[in-house]
Amino acid sequence: MQAPLDPRQELVLANRILAREDVLDVFGHVSVRSPDDPGRFLLSRAVSPETVTLGDILEFTLDSNPVDAEAPPSYSERVIHGELYRARPDVAAVCHFHASSIMPFCITGQPLVPVSHVGATMGPVRRWSAQETFGDTNLLVATSEEGASLARAMGSDWAVMMAHHGGVVAGRSLREAVFRTVQLCRNAETQLTAMRIGTLQELTPREIELSGEFNLRPPILERAWNHWVRRLGGAGSAERAMPSAAE
Repeated sequence: MQAPLDPRQELVLANRILAREDVLDVFGHVSVRSPDDPGRFLLSRAVSPETVTLGDILEFTLDSNPVDAEAPPSYSERVIHGELYRARPDVAAVCHFHASSIMPFCITGQPLVPVSHVGATMGPVRRWSAQETFGDTNLLVATSEEGASLARAMGSDWAVMMAHHGGVVAGRSLREAVFRTVQLCRNAETQLTAMRIGTLQELTPREIELSGEFNLRPPILERAWNHWVRRLGGAGSAERAMPSAAE
């Protein structure tokens, strides 16, 4: 088993993995709770996830304010992360994304359900609509009230589809959140294909529980993480993402 990287290095890799696996594009973001202070979290400044470097990683309080008052601008929806960390002590990482595979479910309200063995890791998927609580908005989750509402919609589960917007997935570790998010997107693709050719047969609640538990074991998370890192060009990609002295 490989020695763990510094949390900031892992967060850089998480950004790049999720971009490489078509979960994040120009938009979207992933964060991790600070291992040194559970009342803080790490998140990149406002750049495209595929370009994140160590120098872009900022630290925030659970009020979603930067610890460094001179920090560069970060994502306007960082309250999604702060409010989930505030509401859920068991959450160690959060990803917000707009992958094309999930958007049909966000737009139609058709339930996204586990339909495959590995897809079970996403668990029950909840739904949240800004319109229902806040009326007409620009659909961004940009206030603490909106973030808290979204966190309540997730409840004790791990995934939420946001009406006309995207998704939010959480995990008990950064690697778990990355794994769960990638598999949710792939499950969405599989479900859409299955619905075109026949009657959908989703997993039972017990199958979801047993399969999800099996696939979230540390050896499987590490196997998947190492595979995705290799697709990036190896663990050295985190070192190559370090800012130079001139930056």
